[in-house]
Amino acid sequence: MARNDNPINKKIIAYIDNLFAGVGASQQLYDLKEELVTNLKEKIDDIKSLGLDDEQAFKEAVISMGDLSGLVDDMRRVGQDSAKQGVYSSMTTRISTAGIVAGVLLMLFGLYTAIMLYFMKEDVVPVIGSTIFIVAGGAILTYSILTRETHNKYGMNKIRALGYAVAVGLILFSIFTAFTTRFATGEMFIAIASLMVFSLPGIGLFLLLLLTGTSRSK
Repeated sequence: MARNDNPINKKIIAYIDNLFAGVGASQQLYDLKEELVTNLKEKIDDIKSLGLDDEQAFKEAVISMGDLSGLVDDMRRVGQDSAKQGVYSSMTTRISTAGIVAGVLLMLFGLYTAIMLYFMKEDVVPVIGSTIFIVAGGAILTYSILTRETHNKYGMNKIRALGYAVAVGLILFSIFTAFTTRFATGEMFIAIASLMVFSLPGIGLFLLLLLTGTSRSK
């Protein structure tokens, strides 16, 4: 489920997988397991801060999660109910589709507006300023594509997908601000500074998410 080779992370994932052993696969189950893994990791980190080792922290965290048999039963019913799975998948697909359409249209709107202003002989700054729609559209498009369920992969956890969207948005915004400040001030060092301020957090967040990602294969 996860790429992280940390022994405690492997133990968490094995525990959650074992908890839902025999439950039919579904997007809902994938989302729930992702959430439980994240919650368990956070609880373990909190308990370890009190001075306990990994093994003790794991046991205490599992106890603090309480009885999850109700969730297991719910997911088992969902796995057996193809109608519920269909409704959930259809709803998420529609949301994802709307996001993809909105993202593409925003990006095209920014591109067409920039081209239009350029041929209207406007100053460079307004031309570049109109490309802010490309930044917003890129972030929306990233989130919508990642949360979309396909035949081969489950949709990404929404919080993680939002992180990727923020990362892409920061990287695109860094390029936007670099060009804007370059032509507004005429100073290349200011443009480079603007690029650095926003691109470094974006690239850092992107790499962090990429290197700690989970397998979404069905």
